[in-house]
Amino acid sequence: MTGALSWPFMRLYMLALLFFSANSILNVIIPLHGESLGASNTAIGLIMGAYMCTAMIFRPWAGVIIKQQGPIKVLRIILVINGFALLLYTFSGLEGFLIARILQGSSTAFFSMALQIGIIDALPEKDRSQGISLYSLFTYMPGILGPLLAIGIWDAGGMSYFTIMLVIISICTGVFGYSIKIEKEKKQPAESQSDQGISVLKSFVQLVKNPILFKCSLLMLVASLVFGSITNFLPLYAAQLNDASAGIYLMLQAGVVVFARFALRKKIPSDGRWHSFFIMGIMFILAAAAQCVSYSIVGGSLYFYTGAVLMGIAQSLLYPTLTTYLSFVLPQASRNVLIGLFIAMADLGMSLGGVIMGPIADITSYSIMYMICAMLSAGMIIYAYDRRKMFVGYGAQR
Repeated sequence: MTGALSWPFMRLYMLALLFFSANSILNVIIPLHGESLGASNTAIGLIMGAYMCTAMIFRPWAGVIIKQQGPIKVLRIILVINGFALLLYTFSGLEGFLIARILQGSSTAFFSMALQIGIIDALPEKDRSQGISLYSLFTYMPGILGPLLAIGIWDAGGMSYFTIMLVIISICTGVFGYSIKIEKEKKQPAESQSDQGISVLKSFVQLVKNPILFKCSLLMLVASLVFGSITNFLPLYAAQLNDASAGIYLMLQAGVVVFARFALRKKIPSDGRWHSFFIMGIMFILAAAAQCVSYSIVGGSLYFYTGAVLMGIAQSLLYPTLTTYLSFVLPQASRNVLIGLFIAMADLGMSLGGVIMGPIADITSYSIMYMICAMLSAGMIIYAYDRRKMFVGYGAQR
């Protein structure tokens, strides 16, 4: 195997699989446990949203710190932090869950940035989209069995099994992560902490000044809001439906993501061009998926599971498409920080899927909330269109 499928990269993908495996269980257990303790959708949304909100805050700084300290040093520190966060879930209540989510979010920001920047820098341009797609694929693979495992743990009433599972995941991730070797890069010229801070803060201005980054970020923000609303509230919504299982939905959605990421990895554009109709098609699929989930309260489980398939297709294509495109068109000197900012917008969307959609669900219903998600996605279909066949990188214009 060569390129994106070579053994050194496969080890990175497997580490990503282990690192994100706990989330597939926590995304089901936390809402169910919160509801059993009498927590509102707003409170559950805040706890769930704290994970991605924290990741969003740290993400732009992660690229700078990784560049200065090196990926291995950063990786080992965040594996310890992540392990402590997982252990915190095993002996605390909702307050402890909130702290654990914050710790998880901060470690995830550095972990994912280290791996994705390494993949982008190490692979040739023709293999770049495959590498990003395969990384994303392995982060979703735990979602195939994790939700069903979580439902089984919850139905069995055995939180002791939950504790054992998180301890095993924590140990395996730490041991495997410490064995990873990443080729050392040449040290970059030292920058003062103030210079680093100014550089990162200046990057936020690019969200407005750089039309390419703004367009990609807004598309990812809205899409992630929809993804976040599914992650945060589907276990509670499924309980209101006849013959519908949140575990099967999440397993089906993750399975489609994994299959599509692998089967379609060579179809994702990797030429630096903006493919309007391709991206518009993805947003159409996302809107249809959200509407199917919304209508399932009336139409039944057929619409519910159809929504899972469509949602999985949209998830599998949008993120690697936009990330690969940005890797070509952003200025080389600030690419890492700006891609970190783009990923931060994805994190913000996931967080808003809980923080904003939770109160909406409290005021209206889950079905109406998902209908609003469909309307937002439909609006992005028009926004994704651009009559030009190719954007010229903003950095090249300067």
